[in-house]
Amino acid sequence: MDIVVMYCTVPEKKQAEKIAKTLVKHKLAACVSMVDNVVSHFSWEGEMCKEKEVLLIIKTRREYYSKIKVVIEKLHDYNVPEIISLPIVDCSEEYLKWLVRETEHSQD
Repeated sequence: MDIVVMYCTVPEKKQAEKIAKTLVKHKLAACVSMVDNVVSHFSWEGEMCKEKEVLLIIKTRREYYSKIKVVIEKLHDYNVPEIISLPIVDCSEEYLKWLVRETEHSQD
């Protein structure tokens, strides 16, 4: 089973919580960790930007990427939200079993 970690930054905690709860409730993610007060530096439309954001770390199955992307785009305020998926190379067997169990029978 392919499992991944997805990253998504959002502008504020309330929006982060809504996305996190939606993904876990619908079994699209086993866990979503929130890291508050992330400072992001980026270029947007030719301007240098610096923003405080909340980073979501989403633990899920690779096959759910498209569904998670739809949820994030629906609930996110940014025109171009960060939605990145990274493979998990190694994982404890116990954690893997838990993740698989918690994401079985995903509810759309």
